[in-house]
Amino acid sequence: MTALSGATIDHLGFHVADADKSAHRMCEDYGMAVLAEGSRAEGERSVLVGAGAVRMLFTQPLTDDHPAARYVREHGDGVADIALRVADPRAAHDLAVARGARSLAAPAERDGVATAAVAGFGDVAHTLVARAPGRDLPPGLTPVAGVPADLGLEAVDHVAVCLPAGELAPTVARYREVLGFSTIFEERIAVGAQAMVSAIVRSDGGDATLTLIEPDPGAEPGHIDGFLRDHRGPGVQHIALGTADITGTVGLLRERGVSFLDAPDAYYRLLAERLDLRRHTVEALRGLGVLVDEDHDGQLFQIFARSTHPRNTVFFEVIERLGATTFGSGNIRALYEAVERGRAD
Repeated sequence: MTALSGATIDHLGFHVADADKSAHRMCEDYGMAVLAEGSRAEGERSVLVGAGAVRMLFTQPLTDDHPAARYVREHGDGVADIALRVADPRAAHDLAVARGARSLAAPAERDGVATAAVAGFGDVAHTLVARAPGRDLPPGLTPVAGVPADLGLEAVDHVAVCLPAGELAPTVARYREVLGFSTIFEERIAVGAQAMVSAIVRSDGGDATLTLIEPDPGAEPGHIDGFLRDHRGPGVQHIALGTADITGTVGLLRERGVSFLDAPDAYYRLLAERLDLRRHTVEALRGLGVLVDEDHDGQLFQIFARSTHPRNTVFFEVIERLGATTFGSGNIRALYEAVERGRAD
């Protein structure tokens, strides 16, 4: 065990052009509630929303020279920070830096919240966070007594990241050697003339999970290449939100107007031949467009929302795990095919 062991996702920090508008969309679409708002530092406004253990912090720059302003100009609204909860941010920061990480913020403590920050990939940081009992909000923000809708969203299951061709191996090595993550799954997926390579890394003793993806340069360009072009570099492609009942959650999300990518009817005609479902029925999955796959530990059910981003980049996934601990080949292929169809619509 080291100072980096046991890391979990504390929150996802977004840099956005309009924090209130972004927060409102998550509340309207995904049933989250505003938990706090205000200014953590000069020249910015932040709004924290959440549901279950999910926390998303939207920060809007108020000056043109604010780092969030530069991020938004380059990438549009997006995830700029995957904050990791650790036992001791100072020790974790110092160990990561000693292993080769680039420090972005020195260890500090304010209002019972200890933080430090190191670089992740592209323009995405990892803030390292430890909270004193009862200190659940970012320092400087005023609590808001919001109550999320009961849609069954529980936690961030994983975060998917698109990387330029050739950067997957060194990025995986950096997470393993610098932050102490472990590789739990690797695969090359070909869909027609297109292909992608992925590796999933997870924090040692924790549940912070990143799906790292790069396009295969020997194949025809696909949606990973499109993301890298439109996002202007590496970044978070999608955020998977976990639920214990995907049919219930997706049904409620559809009622709220969330639009999901469609799966072909043939997928469900063949599903009964491919898998023995341990939960839900083919009819229920077909009616909602939910996909299913399995690994050696169990099954998982998932569905991908259509991107509402002006650049058609960032989107959300809803996932239910029924014993499954990794990501089956069919899931990754289904994501690739579904996003390709969505970009073509």
